Amino acid sequence: MHQLKTLALATATAGLIGLAPFAAYAAEGDTSRELSEARQEGSIWTAFALNRHLNPFTIDVDVENGSAKLTGKVETDVERDLAEQIALGIDGVKKVDNQLTLDPAFEAKASAEPNLSQRFDDATLVATVKSKLLWNSNTEGLDINVNALNGKVSLTGSAQTAEAKELAGRLAANTDGVREVSNQLSVSATNSTAAKAQNAADDTAAVISDAWITSKVKSSFIYSRNLDGLDISVDTQKGMVSLSGSVLSNAEKQLAIETARNIRGVRGVDADALRIDS
Repeated sequence: MHQLKTLALATATAGLIGLAPFAAYAAEGDTSRELSEARQEGSIWTAFALNRHLNPFTIDVDVENGSAKLTGKVETDVERDLAEQIALGIDGVKKVDNQLTLDPAFEAKASAEPNLSQRFDDATLVATVKSKLLWNSNTEGLDINVNALNGKVSLTGSAQTAEAKELAGRLAANTDGVREVSNQLSVSATNSTAAKAQNAADDTAAVISDAWITSKVKSSFIYSRNLDGLDISVDTQKGMVSLSGSVLSNAEKQLAIETARNIRGVRGVDADALRIDS
């Protein structure tokens, strides 16, 4: 299996520069399932290697029966969540066993690939926008499909209100790396599937952990094109989020407050300790 993984990774990378397809290695005599799993592992590894947030880390991937197990160390919950979302975006991967551990003392190496593949940038954008929609209390129950091509994100599906449609568009537009948003969501207040999903999410909001909320608020800040999330500290106690650190303007402070307030499970936001550096 190790040889298959190596071949799959080499092929996935070669595909980016127009070399021979993976089919050239099919004569190795391994089963169709093993080949498929090797391709999936190669695709995940290549996506990690070409992602500027993840390429400093050594992440091992093992795929079996549609489940991808991730092991290794990353620096923060942001990278841990992003790795999971990217793996879930690979065709054929149904679930992720995320065993990545955190190493806050990690020292990042210099990126060896300044020009990243747009194909994997788009995959990252799709995963990021989907995550932001899922984490947001006003959009997570909606029937929204996300696609990206050359940095242009398209939203299709339905929203219950014009406000929810507009919010989904803003969440996508305020994502680092998104060049343009085509918001094609239709407004349908009678969409029963979306309504049921939203109601189910509301029912479970009370059991969302403080650690989950903190992680998603931090990730949302990092993914934002208009916030320097690394300078904002987040703490959550019983659903109450406290923000501290610094931002560059009052507009950034208000955006940080709004972003945190809309994360699922958040009961309130205290930003008195978030200072504005002029």
